[in-house]
Amino acid sequence: MLSPDDTSLVGSNTILEGAGASLGGRSILHGLDVEISPGQVLGVAGPNGAGKTTLLRLLATLISPDQGSGFVLGARLGSPDVYDVRRFIGLMSHTPVVIAELTIRENLEHAARLRGEDPKRIDTALRVVGLAGAAATRGDACSFGMLRRTEAARLLITRPRLLLLDEAFSGLDVDAQELIDALIRRTIEQEGAVVMVSHDEAHLIDRAARVMTLSAGRLETVT
Repeated sequence: MLSPDDTSLVGSNTILEGAGASLGGRSILHGLDVEISPGQVLGVAGPNGAGKTTLLRLLATLISPDQGSGFVLGARLGSPDVYDVRRFIGLMSHTPVVIAELTIRENLEHAARLRGEDPKRIDTALRVVGLAGAAATRGDACSFGMLRRTEAARLLITRPRLLLLDEAFSGLDVDAQELIDALIRRTIEQEGAVVMVSHDEAHLIDRAARVMTLSAGRLETVT
């Protein structure tokens, strides 16, 4: 197994070659060809139901392609190698994922433990995202904005090499949007890569060097 800081063994590029994926017996993604390099932000636009979340689940190694092939941070999708690179992947889902029964701090402690990160990073992350005074609030008592900020704190602590954002700007105020932008910048500055999906192409144009559209499960380049 890789240690949390041993990124030298983690591949750089993420590549899909003719990749497709199905859920519940229904084909969702078809013949995807894309390469995502370190330092790159890829934006993927598409309407609801186009397969954007499934694409992120594929890149997060949570599902395997049933057509073609793919490598994420050098690990072949569908192989045991994905378990070694998952700690280097950060996913911000469309719906914030926080354990309801735990406080904000306990959620971050749990994330740090799973990734083998220093828990001393938690206080700094809480201050950065503006939750230092709310650390004792349970997940089920948090507003949507607080949950998003908790996720941002988790990503600050775990420092992903591949950052996956699913409608991350939806429903956020300007300050919270700037926080997500800062996460994107930090990931790129540290030679990571970012894939962000949105039904609103305007959220992508100003942030991504390359924008693609996902329609009927197929990717096409826009810029």
